[in-house]
Amino acid sequence: MRYNRLGRTGLFVSELCLGTMTFGGGEGIWGKIGNLQQQESERLIARSLEAGINFIDTADVYASGVSETITGQALKNLKVKREEVVIATKVFGETGAGPNGRGASRAHILDGVKASLKRLQLDHIDLYQIHGFDPATPMEETVRALETLVAQGLVRYVGVSNWSAWQIMKGLGIADRLGFSRFASLQAYYTIAGRELEREITPMLKSEGVGLMVWSPLAGGLLSGKYGRDRSGEDGSRRVDFDFPPVNLERAYSVIDTMRKIADARSCSVAQIALAWLLHQPQVTTIIIGAKRSDQLDDNLAVVKIELSADELATLNEVSALPIEYPAWMFSRQGEVRAKQLAEEKK
Repeated sequence: MRYNRLGRTGLFVSELCLGTMTFGGGEGIWGKIGNLQQQESERLIARSLEAGINFIDTADVYASGVSETITGQALKNLKVKREEVVIATKVFGETGAGPNGRGASRAHILDGVKASLKRLQLDHIDLYQIHGFDPATPMEETVRALETLVAQGLVRYVGVSNWSAWQIMKGLGIADRLGFSRFASLQAYYTIAGRELEREITPMLKSEGVGLMVWSPLAGGLLSGKYGRDRSGEDGSRRVDFDFPPVNLERAYSVIDTMRKIADARSCSVAQIALAWLLHQPQVTTIIIGAKRSDQLDDNLAVVKIELSADELATLNEVSALPIEYPAWMFSRQGEVRAKQLAEEKK
């Protein structure tokens, strides 16, 4: 297991992060994603820690808070030393019936962190993330509220999830102007079958030193090896019960066909090739893996041993490449001469 710095911070997190969305179950989408209770969840956490994972991600909306409760109790039952694990959670989604029980307002953030700390049985959260962009709250209010939590010692680092490049840049600008804590990370969807993040967001993350936590690295199970042009999954599998996130299936099937050839040659799973490709992407800090069963978790954990060759990466990059869009094709055309100059300079 390798450990990477989270953005510009001095905090090191494992390249694989255990996601807890399968913990708790309940009604609606949570029961479809997973229904693991305390003992089952605890076994997955114990196995992850044993494998070298030091990073666990949850959210206040997962199973209506039950995921946080299970996670906190598991850490206590397993007698995990607080300083040896990095706990991340998120705030934004609806946690109350009233008009202020959602969003990124100061009110909801301050209420949310107290509730999460209680469920997790912790005195601080290592990484507190805004789970989505709130069009109703001025961004300066959100950034100030996060700084309040850092100043109070309730939160060590702050981040966001599912924000666009311009939104993150604006938030960073506010934080820098006011001397507040910067966003350490972005949690975002990114897979070999869905590389849209590369258009604007990953270049921005590189420029600004923001870490990248990848959610749904197997595209909701689509890249698990159970699916393809001639395979429709199985009853009870994640993608059958909850068809999300949206994917261009034609491109995805071409990617799966290519990954299956590489996986067969290496005697490993298709899922491992999909995860390995992500670990080779320079802007990826950590990949959030989730599981319903121990064998699924073990399969994902084994990816740290896979080193893709230059030829394999080139093949995968080619089959999964995004159609070039404006202004990218104009950048390429107008920047060609300068790119040659830079190449000559390196020689």
